[in-house]
Amino acid sequence: MKFVDETMIRVEAGDGGNGCISFWREKYVPFGGPDGGDGGDGGSIYAMGDVNLNTLADFRYNRRIRAQRGADGRGANCRGASGEDVLINLPLGTRIFDAETDEYIGELTHTEVRLKLAAGGFHGLGNARFKSSINRAPRKQTDGTSGEQRALRLELSLMGDVGLLGLPNAGKSTLLAAVSAARPRIADYPFTTLYPQPGVVSVGTARSFVMMDIPGLIEGAADGAGLGIRFLKHLQRTRLLLHLVDLTPLDGSDPVQAIRTVAQEVENFGDALATRPRWLVFTKTDVLGDAPALARAQEIVDQLGWTAPWFCISAISHAGLDPLCQAVMAWIEERAPSTKPASDTAEDA
Repeated sequence: MKFVDETMIRVEAGDGGNGCISFWREKYVPFGGPDGGDGGDGGSIYAMGDVNLNTLADFRYNRRIRAQRGADGRGANCRGASGEDVLINLPLGTRIFDAETDEYIGELTHTEVRLKLAAGGFHGLGNARFKSSINRAPRKQTDGTSGEQRALRLELSLMGDVGLLGLPNAGKSTLLAAVSAARPRIADYPFTTLYPQPGVVSVGTARSFVMMDIPGLIEGAADGAGLGIRFLKHLQRTRLLLHLVDLTPLDGSDPVQAIRTVAQEVENFGDALATRPRWLVFTKTDVLGDAPALARAQEIVDQLGWTAPWFCISAISHAGLDPLCQAVMAWIEERAPSTKPASDTAEDA
């Protein structure tokens, strides 16, 4: 499925049903009073986060979403049925804006919390509502109001705990496939990964975190080189960055320069991501062997003056993967919020 992280949709809530003018007519009741019922309310449109979605591709060809109109009222004080509400499932991390005014409507960060996008119209009143002591046979009713209609812009920024950084072919997709059930495309040519790919990493019983892979960065990405830096926005919600470094690049390039190149592109993207905690992860240690790989990694760390944590791994032989995942899990748990986020009340907005 094609990855889509920005799209436009139009939502049209249902109109309210009209009220009815009717009078009670029955044998031996020549002057029955008004019994026109109210119309039904129009259906509203809501959005809700879904953990099983990670793209807005479903809205590439289905951009108009309409809710049902409320039914008109009938005689015998029968109220019209209300239109059914429409619930749109969107990926977690979707931000919603009014396309015409650029008004920020809301963001989906939790499941089972509904965000109202368009309110249904209010029902019209039947003539029974207008009966009074001076007007016992009113011939008056009101029509239902129109449902809200608006054009919306959806922007997706995927949510994850850990983001993977690195040059193309640094081993990011291979690592993700080795530690999670995700199955990203893996090949020995650059830019195999074309769009963000999340995966859930399980560490023991009931302990897990979400790892996010994005396309590789190259020098000049901020100016549009390669796939550019537009996918870096999907790392904005991560709490920790793992910077993968190939110890034995095929082109013979310097790993130290590779680290500095990626760091510069991240800095060009913005301070929010540049100041995020970042660990170095040296990959493909199976090519050199454990001892030589560790010695080479130590040289690079010393040359950089690196003080943050660093690891050596091989996603092929799985060497070093468990210590890395355990360390990441412990880091996340230490910084986990002590209380559950407050419930979103956007449904009543």
